[in-house]
Amino acid sequence: MVEVGALLWEPPADARSRTRMGRYLDRVAAEHGLDLPDQETVWRWSVDDLEGFWASIVSEFDVRFHAPPEAVLPARAMPGARWFPGATLNYAEHALRRRDDRPAVIARSQTRAEVALSWAELADQVARARAGLQRLGVGRGDRVVGYLPNVPETVVAFLACASLGAVWSSCAPEFGVRSVVDRVQQIEPVVLLVVDGYRYGDRAVDRSAEVAAIRAALPTLRATVVLPYLHDELDPQRFPDATSWADLVAEPAPPAYDPVPFDHPLYVLYSSGTTGLPKAIVHGHGGILLEHLKMLGLHHDLGPDDRFCWFTTTGWMMWNYLVSGLTVGATVVLFDGDPGYPDLLTLWRLAAETGITLLGVGAPFLLACRKAGVSPGDEHDLSRLRSVGSTGAPLPPEGFAWVYEHVGRDLLLVSASGGTDVCTAFVAGSPLLPVRAGVIACRCLGAKVEAFGERGEPVIGERGELVLSAPMPSMPVGFWDDPDGARYRAAYFEDLPGVWRHGDWIEIAADGSCVITGRSDATLNRGGVRMGTSEFYSVVEAVPGVIDSLVVHHEDPQGGPGELVLFVALAPDRALDDDLRASLARTIRTELSPRHVPDEVHAVPSIPRTISGKKLEVPIKRLLDGAPVERVVNAGALADPDSLAPFLALARQHDDPGTDRAPS
Repeated sequence: MVEVGALLWEPPADARSRTRMGRYLDRVAAEHGLDLPDQETVWRWSVDDLEGFWASIVSEFDVRFHAPPEAVLPARAMPGARWFPGATLNYAEHALRRRDDRPAVIARSQTRAEVALSWAELADQVARARAGLQRLGVGRGDRVVGYLPNVPETVVAFLACASLGAVWSSCAPEFGVRSVVDRVQQIEPVVLLVVDGYRYGDRAVDRSAEVAAIRAALPTLRATVVLPYLHDELDPQRFPDATSWADLVAEPAPPAYDPVPFDHPLYVLYSSGTTGLPKAIVHGHGGILLEHLKMLGLHHDLGPDDRFCWFTTTGWMMWNYLVSGLTVGATVVLFDGDPGYPDLLTLWRLAAETGITLLGVGAPFLLACRKAGVSPGDEHDLSRLRSVGSTGAPLPPEGFAWVYEHVGRDLLLVSASGGTDVCTAFVAGSPLLPVRAGVIACRCLGAKVEAFGERGEPVIGERGELVLSAPMPSMPVGFWDDPDGARYRAAYFEDLPGVWRHGDWIEIAADGSCVITGRSDATLNRGGVRMGTSEFYSVVEAVPGVIDSLVVHHEDPQGGPGELVLFVALAPDRALDDDLRASLARTIRTELSPRHVPDEVHAVPSIPRTISGKKLEVPIKRLLDGAPVERVVNAGALADPDSLAPFLALARQHDDPGTDRAPS
């Protein structure tokens, strides 16, 4: 058993001079006359002097404004902070500043042969795709959606959109039709880019039927572009009236980048949909550029000599984060497929064979490797790997220890936590800080992360709500189709006016290190794939015979996928038999994701709801986790107090492992 806080790695004595973080801090200290002896002092300066800090990031990374800003941050109000008003720039221009013949993108796939693009080739492909999109009528502000895997063409399409000032959004091709349509229908796309299918491990997955259904549900589409991926050529019978990727990029064009305002929409990401349709979160060119330069260049110490890979799909914000490796001149390494096929050494083999220097994964993957007893450092030459990233779920101490015992002893392990809402991490690591088991090393520069106690005040050394008490540039520009900002304010600022409440529990130590102890809301997070309960219910309750439902996710303290338990209220003539169980599993797997097929399904007479009709998700979860009923549920607030009975019975059975778990 590894103790929380056990020292696992220390930076070398010359880290301050060898790392960009160290050199940056020395320069800032000299220019501003500051004494910055440790990370906590640096962090405090970065959040107290937001204007000075973010201006220093612009200088450090040579951010190119076409029109200069009138100020950095005229007012710190949240929501509503405006960063760098008057400035114009373009994200894609910064991502494509290199023009040499060294690799910009290396892509490995279980569907086709490896692909590599040099910086010059990438710029050429982006220019061609930009011209192709213009031929399809795409202009500034138009939305373009990719139903595409993590392949070079997706990067090209995104950067082409950014260069035009068009707005990008993407969903992974393993998403079911409902999941895709619920997201992208909101933004009324004009062009849809898709693949015909893909391979996951040794299994071929055709997506022509899903593409047809998605196209039919998007009346604003002017064009569909198909990338033949599973097959060699575009089949016009399966994709009628579609353009091929080859036609899109057929005509050469000079690189061009339209200057746009700092907060001009770059892409739309989606929340997990806990309280309705997934929220369409709009991120801006300037905020994302500055935030990712800071994180990748300073906290991860990435630069032109690095090769950067994070295992992700295009439906997770980590894909956007990965692509931003280009902005610091790093080579990005893409992987599309099953990381467990043919075995759990697949990603480590990729790292060895492509010379990856930073490999990021989900915490559950590291724990799966540990459980399987693999030892990548013994099996492969990982001498170039100098950092491992972990996110998606808290990494327990045993996961930290496994990395140092079985991957490499001289590694910077960066455990990070953040969110789609800001497309970055709030808390992470630093090349200047030691690594301690189960502990996130620091609060990120420029992110005023605090733990708020029950009375809404900052607390140290005890668990509290993770909040941001000052603005960040990568906070959303807003939500799509939310002209007065009401939904945006309700999502983050309703509970604590003027303070961003994120929905995580956090404990912050006096030195700024911290531990994330789980979500404080009802989001389902299985294997790093986050999904809201509302999205889940819309699919479950469409199954014939199901009239209502409630889902509970019991997190695994060891960082595994945990246990997903589904409760269903059925029509009077329907029973929870094997056929219905199979139908539920099949529907969830197809419409949502295989990871969200429940581990248990129970039939109950009715689902507990408040008088106003709200399901008691969090109270029921806490009840089943062992909290006393009087502390989590007010029976007088329920539309039907008797609806609690089967959940109380199940909670008692959980406390007595010798009894049958099924409710009576």
